[in-house]
Amino acid sequence: MISVEAEEKLKELGERLRDFRLKRNEPQVRFSARLGVSIPTLRKLEKGDPTVAAGVWMQALWVLGKLDDVDRLLTDETDLFEKLESNRKPKRKRASKRRASVK
Repeated sequence: MISVEAEEKLKELGERLRDFRLKRNEPQVRFSARLGVSIPTLRKLEKGDPTVAAGVWMQALWVLGKLDDVDRLLTDETDLFEKLESNRKPKRKRASKRRASVK
């Protein structure tokens, strides 16, 4: 069982997938063949069914030329407040490595 929020996001994603397919004027038969899935599986994708394998979603994103968008998921983003604090900390200063000349 998935959370209500996750279920809603999957439905939204499925709707966007359907819209994207329709904007490309691609019928379900051809699109499902390109994905290598049956039409019922494509319908599940477009409805946001959580039982569809992640691999099928990856294939759909690849076919649509959107696979690079996955790279933004789960990225290590620095919190803006942490970034501000790290900029406020004084930088460690070191002495020059040059030797003082003896005269």
